[in-house]
Amino acid sequence: MKRYLKNIVELNDNPKSRFFAYFIQILIFVSIVSFSFETVPDLQPQTRRWLRGIEIFCVMVFTLEYLLRIYVADKKAKFIFSFYGIIDFLAILPFYLALGIDLRSLRALRFLRLFRMLKLMRYNRAIKHFTRAIVMAKEEILLFLFVTLILIYFSAVGIYYFENQAQP
Repeated sequence: MKRYLKNIVELNDNPKSRFFAYFIQILIFVSIVSFSFETVPDLQPQTRRWLRGIEIFCVMVFTLEYLLRIYVADKKAKFIFSFYGIIDFLAILPFYLALGIDLRSLRALRFLRLFRMLKLMRYNRAIKHFTRAIVMAKEEILLFLFVTLILIYFSAVGIYYFENQAQP
């Protein structure tokens, strides 16, 4: 059973696994579109209920997918802490946080739902090549980001120092 599920969830070389991959990709798009519609002010209560139902369905499927991927992983901890494991977790986390915490004051956390777009990376070969290139240039990228952060900090300090009198 585990091998059968692994062939469907991880491989993309048979009709069932392709269907699974396309189904997840379509759900990601549906989830992103429904999230966008939720931001429209003055939605009808019935529309909000539909959007909530879509959200619940998508999160349940994404949760099942995440749990299946953990189940079929040869090294479970390695998958959980891998890039895709973390993205999968972050894609469902806001939904479960909202169940136990009043997020009205933390609405900014809703942007975490956009991590679902990153789940699409798993299904694109070009992105896999791009990811490999980034891994190879990781040190240079980190150095660039560090230098950029330092420059941003110095710029912010300079702006504060020179503009503080005019814009307190």
